[in-house]
Amino acid sequence: MGHIGLTPQSLAQLGGFKAQGRTAEAALKLVEDAKAIEQAGASLLLVEAVPPAVLSAITKAVKIPVISLGAGDDAAGQLLIVHDILGFFDRFVPKFVKKYANLNQTILEGISQYVQEVKSGQFPDEEHVYGMSEEEKAKLLQLLGN
Repeated sequence: MGHIGLTPQSLAQLGGFKAQGRTAEAALKLVEDAKAIEQAGASLLLVEAVPPAVLSAITKAVKIPVISLGAGDDAAGQLLIVHDILGFFDRFVPKFVKKYANLNQTILEGISQYVQEVKSGQFPDEEHVYGMSEEEKAKLLQLLGN
């Protein structure tokens, strides 16, 4: 699988979370990169954060399936990150993400309750651990030499 456009591992070189291919020259480079990736043997191409016209040019230039991540609808499929669309984070969300829920507060409350219960010794309790018969416990202690 190939990945072009905004690649998170290259954020420092790309100037942060910014759309790619917004000039004709930059778009042409992405089309050429897509062809090279296909030629190298990729069976799928993920195109992230480019204008729809660039996605269309890439889709027309290659024979492999193209998946869009914030690049328009002229693709074999769409991809968004579940953490983004369900609102796990309350700060940064890419422009191309549509939030379908806001779970941030629910997640924070759940994690806070878990931490509190672990610190207080309330969790784990008998309901959330596996039992062992008294006879087997005694055998284990004997085997351990206790």
